[in-house]
Amino acid sequence: MKFGEVPVAEAAGAILVHSLRFGKTALRKGRTLSAGDVADIGAAGVGEITVVRLDPGDIREDEAADRIAAAVAGANIATAAAFTGRANLFAEAKGLLVLDRDRLDRLNLVDEAVTLGTLPQFAVVEPRQMVATVKIIPFAVPGKAVAAAAEFAASGGSLLRIATFRALSVGLLQTRLPGLKESVLDKTREVTGDRLAALGCTLAFERRCAHRGGELAPAIEAALGEGIDLLLIHGASAIADRRDVIPAAIAAAGGEIDHFGMPVDPGNLLLLGHVGATPVLGLPGCARSPKVNGFDWVLERIVAGVPVGRTDIMRMGAGGLLAEIPSRPLPRANVGPAPSAKIIEKKAPAGPRIAALLLAAGRSSRMGSNKMLEKIDGTSMVARTAQRLLSSHARPVIAVLGNAADAVDAALGRLPIERVRNPAFADGLSTSVKCGVAALSPEIDGVVVCLGDMPLITGRDIDRLIAAFNPLEGRAIIVPTRRGKRGNPVLWASRFLPEMAALAGDVGARQLIAEHAELVYEVEMDSDGVLTDIDTPDALAALRDKLKPTAA
Repeated sequence: MKFGEVPVAEAAGAILVHSLRFGKTALRKGRTLSAGDVADIGAAGVGEITVVRLDPGDIREDEAADRIAAAVAGANIATAAAFTGRANLFAEAKGLLVLDRDRLDRLNLVDEAVTLGTLPQFAVVEPRQMVATVKIIPFAVPGKAVAAAAEFAASGGSLLRIATFRALSVGLLQTRLPGLKESVLDKTREVTGDRLAALGCTLAFERRCAHRGGELAPAIEAALGEGIDLLLIHGASAIADRRDVIPAAIAAAGGEIDHFGMPVDPGNLLLLGHVGATPVLGLPGCARSPKVNGFDWVLERIVAGVPVGRTDIMRMGAGGLLAEIPSRPLPRANVGPAPSAKIIEKKAPAGPRIAALLLAAGRSSRMGSNKMLEKIDGTSMVARTAQRLLSSHARPVIAVLGNAADAVDAALGRLPIERVRNPAFADGLSTSVKCGVAALSPEIDGVVVCLGDMPLITGRDIDRLIAAFNPLEGRAIIVPTRRGKRGNPVLWASRFLPEMAALAGDVGARQLIAEHAELVYEVEMDSDGVLTDIDTPDALAALRDKLKPTAA
């Protein structure tokens, strides 16, 4: 790849390195300069610009990122189309992120131009949460580097995968000692049930007995006889030794102790054992609290079907210091009074929080009937557009209803979208924008505003807008284009919501694009869906003809 300044007259076909703005024209970095671009730049009085030209065998940043992301993604991971050299990977189910650290390091050592960043090993992830990102640093990378990185990613099984949580049936035994209040055991049952429910598991039963091996061993046998997948034991007193009451009772019930103790604090006194094929955990006292502790790390792996044995637990020390607790008899450092306990939650960061507004309240005056209810391939136009939005990473999807609101609501059926009503829909499009903006959570980072009469958009189109969105880098209004022509929907950063709420008349938010041209970023799409809105009977008939199956 050749990099440097060249005379503007020689820049056609090269890639622009630094964004340019002159008059009402803005050219973003990464743009392949056309003859028209070069003429405009020259007319603005610019003599030289910095550009990149590819060498034979070089691969453009987006193509390279897409190839590597496809090789990296394993079970239950989806990839979004690359933009500006970045391809994001998302979880498709709730579970644990499992990665091969050695191959991840080898991939990142291939070339400084190729990078792969992930959430931590065994991070708990939700559906549609970003779990990794491939970023190509320059505008292009040698094809050999891409091939080597993809080979590391694809060889030896999945480099990244999501181990999904299984709906396990779990039993809980608690032991009693004199002086231990039943309310403590009641609260422990409640906390344990909530902890399991968060992972999709069920607390099948909870039973109590004296803190003596003679009573606990038969209780273990009885519990395992009910076909549970996992047994938890909360002792009235913490386990102090492998020969203590709980481990001795597990052995008496025909089980084995696999490991006692772990390098995670809180959670040091966890015990791992099994009876037959059923795992049995002796829980540390901190497991009575809903705060994250070492028990969570082991429980999550068991529920996800990820093997966790003696060696796995002994390797949990890195990152295993989860809290500073000032009441310990042996403080961790003699630096004066210890601070208040601070729990470090094992919570994975998510990508940008993007919502979607589906504007479906209009009068359909040019159609002559409510176009939202017109059928396309047997599905109402509004439902078809809603389904396309739901196939993207935008959440929540909020439909704004107005004209024939009850009928449009019924057409949406059981689709998992929120619905709000605009009683002032007859006063123009701006009223629907206002109504939708008012329904948005203050927690979102941006919103895709989509017209209900755009049934050919795809989830991939929406995800390409989301991939390009980065207000910190000046990409705060993301506009789709097709062959250079701007279309819809548009993704807006949340900073523009007050201005959108102040719109008036039968206009959308388009006027804001001109007012904030420096923050607009165009994304070229690969289909006409972003240009296709159905306003008239002729347009509807043409679309139906286009979608008719061809005769065999």
